[in-house]
Amino acid sequence: MALLCCAVLLLRVFDSALATVVVDIDYGGYPLLVNRLLGEPSVMSLQGRMDAAWFRATNPQACPQQCDCPIHWPTALYCDHRGLAETPDRLPDRTQYLFLQGNNISSLSSSFLTNITALRWLILDHNQLQDLVSLQNQTQLSYFFANHNHLRSVPSTLPTGLKQLRLAHNRIRSISPGAFQNLHNLTLLLLQGNRLQIITEGDLKGLFRLNLLDLGGNLFSAVPRHLPPSVQQLYMSNNTLSGLGEDSFRGLLNLKYLRLSRCGLQSSDVHQQVFNFSSLVELDLSYNRLQTIPTVPTTLQYLYLEANEIQEFNVSSFCSEWGPLSYSRMKILRLEGNKMSYQQLPSDWVFCLRVLESIYI
Repeated sequence: MALLCCAVLLLRVFDSALATVVVDIDYGGYPLLVNRLLGEPSVMSLQGRMDAAWFRATNPQACPQQCDCPIHWPTALYCDHRGLAETPDRLPDRTQYLFLQGNNISSLSSSFLTNITALRWLILDHNQLQDLVSLQNQTQLSYFFANHNHLRSVPSTLPTGLKQLRLAHNRIRSISPGAFQNLHNLTLLLLQGNRLQIITEGDLKGLFRLNLLDLGGNLFSAVPRHLPPSVQQLYMSNNTLSGLGEDSFRGLLNLKYLRLSRCGLQSSDVHQQVFNFSSLVELDLSYNRLQTIPTVPTTLQYLYLEANEIQEFNVSSFCSEWGPLSYSRMKILRLEGNKMSYQQLPSDWVFCLRVLESIYI
């Protein structure tokens, strides 16, 4: 038994050493997973951390004057936060990780990646980009980030190998026809903080493996109808939704995490059964104008309803009946900031919410 415990401990230590989550930089609101076994470099800026002159004195490989080329990550090129108005010339053909965030780049020349064929990461966050050049020839590109720019549409010239596309906080009003048609490997798509109003039937066609879709902070008045059925995490907070019909999430059979905070929702405009589907694990309805608790599935584990206008606790919202095998799996329930108190809870609520770990009122 002791040997087994030691083996498990070693496995956990080894596993934690493989990847480091970078959480203190804004890359569209979701941290990056850096895999050390793949030799992926840190995404942290090298400015002020390492002496660029020392790099140039000890590194025999060519490096653009505006960038840093660390010897311990020979495939990484750090050109971030340099006040650059355009991309550096003569980028090394060995480059696989190109960091250009935090500059003043307004356009990309069609030739700036001509001699680079193995690019894996391209990060252009916090620039002034309005359009993008074709990246279709970058067949190895897996991660492309252009958050906090001035893009007006999702480009149609994206490489087919992309796994993550982060375009949060731009000025995007439309998705170019066929933009995602061949992006079969894309798992994460960030479009929050843009100006999208609708998503048509063909806009997201081709996203067979999409797991996380963030459409928060746009101009949607209704949940788009034509979302990929593979989506497990759907975030639509900070839209002004007119309501939710019974079939608002029809077809999303894998949906587990749903965020709808700050959407102006009222109970009269929300169908009582709209959230009652068994795949749902977490539901965020905080900071709305709900007067009643909607019906949720017994499989739901996390429900956030803080800062609404709820006046009554209905056990039937969680359990239509309860017994040895019929009860809610709810773990966390937040109700603070509503128009009710703990004393208003009915006496039989504990028989339904029997595995509840925390309730906030």
